Amino acid sequence: METTRQNKIARLLQKELSDIFQKQTQAMHGVLVSVSAVRISPDMSIARAYLSIFPSERAEEIIKNINENTKSIRFEIGTRVRHQLRIIPEFKFFIDDSLDYIEKIDSLLKK
Repeated sequence: METTRQNKIARLLQKELSDIFQKQTQAMHGVLVSVSAVRISPDMSIARAYLSIFPSERAEEIIKNINENTKSIRFEIGTRVRHQLRIIPEFKFFIDDSLDYIEKIDSLLKK
């Protein structure tokens, strides 16, 4: 169960990450990256971000690129939230494929 502080920090990180990804993907036409959830560890040192990527065919390539650039993303987050957080957590990014799963279930139910 997450504490109130964990929830507040997770929402702050989700907002800032989504802003960063929105600015970075403007140059890549036809690609949309949204942050569906952020879970933070109780000691506030590790944040797990779940990304929903459209089109899903390029999801593996994009998540690999994001994971290679976690240090620069962490630095960017640090400059944005330096007055709210003492320790900037390390980020781990995962693909949120729940929308693809829902779409698959819907197509199976329609058969």
